[in-house]
Amino acid sequence: MKKIHDKHFVLDVTTPLNLKSKIKKILKGMMAIGYKIQMNLFCNTSSNEKKYKVSICAIFKNEAPYLKEWIEFNHIIGIEHFYLYNNNSDDDYISILQPYISSGLVTLVQWPKNQAQMECYNDCIVKYRSETQWLGFIDIDEFIVPIEMNNIYEFLKPFEKNRGSVKIYWKMYGTSGMLERNLDTLVTEQFTIAWPKYYSVGKCFYNTNYDYDFNDKKNTILHHLFWSNYHGRSIPPVNAFDKVCLEGYDCVKCDRHPIQINHYFTKSYKEYAMKRAKGDVYFEINPHDEEYFYLHEMENTDVDYSAYKYLVKLKIAMEKK
Repeated sequence: MKKIHDKHFVLDVTTPLNLKSKIKKILKGMMAIGYKIQMNLFCNTSSNEKKYKVSICAIFKNEAPYLKEWIEFNHIIGIEHFYLYNNNSDDDYISILQPYISSGLVTLVQWPKNQAQMECYNDCIVKYRSETQWLGFIDIDEFIVPIEMNNIYEFLKPFEKNRGSVKIYWKMYGTSGMLERNLDTLVTEQFTIAWPKYYSVGKCFYNTNYDYDFNDKKNTILHHLFWSNYHGRSIPPVNAFDKVCLEGYDCVKCDRHPIQINHYFTKSYKEYAMKRAKGDVYFEINPHDEEYFYLHEMENTDVDYSAYKYLVKLKIAMEKK
């Protein structure tokens, strides 16, 4: 079993595209045009200045070794606030987070429910959307990397008037050949071997000028495909090229994206094993087995140093804490 590729993406499927799926894609392309017309004609909004321009909501469990680098890196590229939901961690997470809580950079919420990731995101939207212009939903192994600019708000601002959410694609990273590593080293420095194409999966940033319906069936995986709402109209996300994204439908202009999310999916082999052992915040039975590992690892044939331009700033920031 292996991943299927098209011209621009590694697809989130493992069976070749047949005639039926190709026809579906054409029909979805026509739907995307219709949604785009609606957005341009009927979905203009205006916004009041909010406390934060761009914030992140994330749920975590036993991620203490990774929290500091993750917060500092994403803060460097323009994330102004972090809403972090602790899901039954029993490691030393609080000593890592306390300086950020005290400084006002992090809001910590205790979230003891099991397999309640979507509920967590809904809770964050309900409680905090009034504080931030954009709210992104990413995990602790995901680092936002602006490529053509150095700040995420510079990227998001042009979408503010009439786009309800923006999808940023994953660049997937593997083990870089490491069985294990010193956890005091930087994830963004140690792992550089990646997939040559972007994954058709990504994460969304929600424009809080728009409404949101948690009960909309299209929002069952809202972090991957966030449907906003404008006066009763369901509005799909667009990508960095302002192309409408639908389930199983992603269209891009070229292979070079202005921004990506570096997804350090496995890190070293032993870190992946630890990740499997601690369980999953979404699935009751963790699907990330050995076969799943190699399905992803065999795609790692390229080198991507896109995060390196931020490393000096990152190291200086981490020394100060």
